[in-house]
Amino acid sequence: MLIIWPIICVALILFILKYVFGSSGPNPFEKDTREPLKKMVHDRKEKNKVLKQGFLASKIPENLDAIVIGSGAGGLGIAVLLAKVGKKVLVLEQHDRAGGCCHTFTEKGFEFDVGIHYIGELLAHKPFRCMLDQLTNGQLQWEPLENPFDHVVLGPPENRRCYPIYSGHTRFPEELKKCFPGEEKAIDEYTRLVKKTGNAVWFLAVLKLCPLPLAKFLIYTGLIRHLSFFFKMASRSLTDVVNELTENKDLRAVFTYIFGTYGNIPKDASFGMHSLLVAHFLNGAWYPKGGASEIAYHMIPIVEKAGGAVLVRAPVNRVLFNDAKEAYGVSVLKGQEEIHVHAPVVISDAGIYNTYEKLLPKELQAMPAIQKQLSMMKHGDGGLSIFIGLNGTKEEFGLKADNYWIFPENNYDELVEKYMNGEREESSKKIPLVFVASPSAKDPTWEERSPGKSTLSLVSFANYAWFEEWKDGKVTSRGPDYKSLKQAFIDSALEVVMDVFPKITRDKIEYIDAGTPLTNTHYIGAPKGEIYGVDHGLARFSPELSATLRPQTPLKNLFLTGQDVFLCGFAGALAGALTCGSVILNRNLHLDTIALPKRTKSINNKLKGE
Repeated sequence: MLIIWPIICVALILFILKYVFGSSGPNPFEKDTREPLKKMVHDRKEKNKVLKQGFLASKIPENLDAIVIGSGAGGLGIAVLLAKVGKKVLVLEQHDRAGGCCHTFTEKGFEFDVGIHYIGELLAHKPFRCMLDQLTNGQLQWEPLENPFDHVVLGPPENRRCYPIYSGHTRFPEELKKCFPGEEKAIDEYTRLVKKTGNAVWFLAVLKLCPLPLAKFLIYTGLIRHLSFFFKMASRSLTDVVNELTENKDLRAVFTYIFGTYGNIPKDASFGMHSLLVAHFLNGAWYPKGGASEIAYHMIPIVEKAGGAVLVRAPVNRVLFNDAKEAYGVSVLKGQEEIHVHAPVVISDAGIYNTYEKLLPKELQAMPAIQKQLSMMKHGDGGLSIFIGLNGTKEEFGLKADNYWIFPENNYDELVEKYMNGEREESSKKIPLVFVASPSAKDPTWEERSPGKSTLSLVSFANYAWFEEWKDGKVTSRGPDYKSLKQAFIDSALEVVMDVFPKITRDKIEYIDAGTPLTNTHYIGAPKGEIYGVDHGLARFSPELSATLRPQTPLKNLFLTGQDVFLCGFAGALAGALTCGSVILNRNLHLDTIALPKRTKSINNKLKGE
């Protein structure tokens, strides 16, 4: 019996190699499409000609190959991948500008990013960077953050401890050891586990791309946890793993802080997801030069060049199906009129809840296969964002290209549970986490675009139920009670910020406002105000859900892309696009991405030789 298992494992690996690593379809990365850098465009009107192309029936290209619902990173990502192999794609966005969580807005002369705070894995030779270069024809530029790029701040003002987080495979643990003498063993083991788990994430793509019967066999025999260290650790909570490593409560808090970005408290968070985040930033952190709108600005022309279009103010109200339950287009609301747009493939970047619960007819929503998927998931927590415009330069306020994670104490699990389950008036006074970043300090083009001004972006989480009574109100006028509740959260967060950054005073604030879960519902279509899609807790990373949640839906010609397909965040949404593209094009695009650095280096060497 002991001899049989290795034979079975070898046979399975060969089977996986055949079905997952064999590629027969067109490769979007076959040609190096990078172009010499063009002069950056800062004029808002010029950029809006690309980002704000309003929907009209006359603008719909003929003979479409695909329609994409939503223009976030996952939507634009799949549109560009298809465009690069000659497909004519129409992207439809309900907001008045393209980009999803990568869009920006301007108030009182201040430009604010809504979702991009920092991105990792952007060294020139890394696959992720090479892929982004191809998706933007080499026009998207990145500025490195400071090192340390993050600071974890724990405790009340009278007993505040600040721990810097450095990038670098060696420096990351070395600097932690300086802060926590005597904890060297715990720090080394934590770093080892994070790297080993993060490096094994490729098996997540395997489960989503291999035939479902094979995926189920790997899961139900238990082989998946033997073959993949990622899935072995993904079922364990961050709190459980970290608590086994050290008794030091501050070190436990520092180990777990980074998961605050994605809405799960450590005891509900998967160590697998946490490892991916930490590993993502081990080589450094970057910010897009010119702001987050640069991402969509450089992706849209590639879609257009192939004959497609990206149109805004185009709310899709339903997917069209024939009697055989095959998708053949979408219906777009233009005022009171419904305009039908046809294509043989429909791809949704609107999130799985919106896709299944809002865009499908009732009889298709009720399909057992769809209900099964929905029953395995839950909504993520609502996001709370606060945008601050300051009169003064980054030097005047002591702002740098870094981020602060501020906690009132080191018992994050307990603090968040009490906050989220509390009454809204009480909870608004006790925000357990405030993430603070200065987009203006990170962007080297900012001073040229907005001299003498600075911005802050604060991020936390809030219970959707606290705001739900105003969900039917107008976005800019939900009434005095709603405004008062928003102000309570603003005041609470601002008090924390002014204490950590004493040079920031109220008289320097020219603009301040908050985006609640209802704001997220209006602008990015998040059903419960979530900013990272489907909940990313322990259940999300079970092998069963990982294999079930794939780009193919139970309905022919309807596919999913974006962060609900793979992982949350910018990189996760693009991984969702790669996974979706792999299915549609019958080619493993993840492997093509991994191969890009070698091909790019070869092309660069040839150019130097010439």
